[in-house]
Amino acid sequence: MSFLRLFILFVISINLHAQEGKIEELYRLNNIKGSILIESADGKNNYQYNVNDKESFIPASTFKIPNTLIILEEGLLQDQMETITWDGKEREYAPWNKDQTLKSAFQYSCVWCYQRFARKVGDKKYHEYLHQFDYGNLLTGDDIARFWLDGKLRISVKDQIRFLRKVYTEDLPVQKAHIKTLKSIMLSEEHNNYKVWSKTGWSGKDGWYVGYLIIDNKTWFFANHIEINKKSDLGFRKELTMETLKALDIIQ
Repeated sequence: MSFLRLFILFVISINLHAQEGKIEELYRLNNIKGSILIESADGKNNYQYNVNDKESFIPASTFKIPNTLIILEEGLLQDQMETITWDGKEREYAPWNKDQTLKSAFQYSCVWCYQRFARKVGDKKYHEYLHQFDYGNLLTGDDIARFWLDGKLRISVKDQIRFLRKVYTEDLPVQKAHIKTLKSIMLSEEHNNYKVWSKTGWSGKDGWYVGYLIIDNKTWFFANHIEINKKSDLGFRKELTMETLKALDIIQ
C-alpha cells in the first residue's frame, strides 16, 4: 500500500473519530444513554455512536412500518384514507379516541388500530412476513396483538436501517403500490431543501426514531435508539437525531 493511500486512510480515520466524538458529546450533555447509526444510501458514509451488533430491542411503534405493508398486502384496508371505526373506548391519548385512517393511525401511533388488524393477520401470517422481510429476530410471542410492544420481537439499530433500505428501494415481496402508500404515510417533514420519512417508537425503556431523509438528491438513513427513564426523555429520540445530522453537516 502506498504512503499516499495510507495517509488518506489516516486522515479519513481522524475525521471519522472527530465526527463521532461530536455525537458522543450530544448524548453526554443531555444525559441520554443510547446508540445511533447514520448511513448514506451509496454506502460511502457511515457514522455511529455506541452501536453494539449484539444488542437488539423491542421495536415498539417502529414496527408500524412493516405492519402497514402487511395490513395493505392482506387486503385489510384498501387505501390510507379508508375509515377505521373507533370502538368507543376512551384511552389516555386523546387523538386515539375517534375514527382513524391508516394515515392518522400511523402518524398518531394508534395502538388499538394496529392491534385490531394484528388479530386478523394472525401468528402464522406474521411469521411468514417476518421471514420474507428478514425483520429482526423473526419472533412474535404469546399475544399477537402485543408482540412488537412487549413480546419476543427484537431488532437492532443496524437491522432497522437494513429494513429501511428495502423500503426506500422498494425491494420487498409486496405490491409496489403498497410501498408507495407507506412512503406517503411516512413523509413527516418537508423543508426547502430536504424531506424526512420517519417513525417514532416507545415501549418501556425503549425509545426509537428511525427513517431516512433526502437532501440535495442524496439519501441518508438513520436509526436512533435511546433509553427512556422519564417521559421528558421522549423528545430526545428525534432531537438528538436532528442535532446529530446538523453536527455532521448533513443538514443545516
